[in-house]
Amino acid sequence: MPMSNHITKAFDADLQDLNRMVAEMGGLAEKEIADAVQALTRRDVDLARRLIAADSQIDALQRDIEERAILTIARRQPMAIDLREVVSALRVANEIERIGDLAKNIGKRVLDLNGEYPSLKLIRGVDHMGGLVLNQLKRVLDAYAARDVDEAMDVWKRDEEIDAMCVSLFRELLTYMMEDPRNITFCIHLLFSAKNIERMGDHATNIAETVHYMIKGEPLALERPKADTTSFSPVAVQG
Repeated sequence: MPMSNHITKAFDADLQDLNRMVAEMGGLAEKEIADAVQALTRRDVDLARRLIAADSQIDALQRDIEERAILTIARRQPMAIDLREVVSALRVANEIERIGDLAKNIGKRVLDLNGEYPSLKLIRGVDHMGGLVLNQLKRVLDAYAARDVDEAMDVWKRDEEIDAMCVSLFRELLTYMMEDPRNITFCIHLLFSAKNIERMGDHATNIAETVHYMIKGEPLALERPKADTTSFSPVAVQG
């Protein structure tokens, strides 16, 4: 049964609020990625601390979106594309929240390193990866806001480039550790920071798939391109 004009207007207002909160979350996540990479490359402990503290804003917005989405479904009982819009907002918010957690984890590793960087050359690879992931996130969030499935799919296809960079950096770090065991601690922190950035790219790809689902009404049938054959997973830093 189609929604009445009154319910339609109320639903549209709810959806606008959800989209606004998702956009706000996305902006915060973009800043967290930029801050995480900058804190790592510049050995900026103070920025790392601010980054860690700021993640609570993303967490709070994610909870607000979840509450608003559930209430919207219960009150308006949307169907078809309307329901997919609400479910997609929930999914995208969850992906953004995970990106924030990964950025915060890099901040914690910067604190653990405490300015002890034996090689700044290796940092440049992480810096480049971070720039690519940040661009991917910006593009896919723009695609989500514009309901642009073609742009979202272009982001989806480019994830392989980030994976390949992670593999290359992984090999370089292993070589560096074998050459001088004193560099092992630094390289392990850098290794997991790079893997965290690569996982951010995966979450941006998840958002692209959500855009496809929202617009097309069905999951993406294609197999995701992956070039990362490393077998380790990001490990959260305690504290």
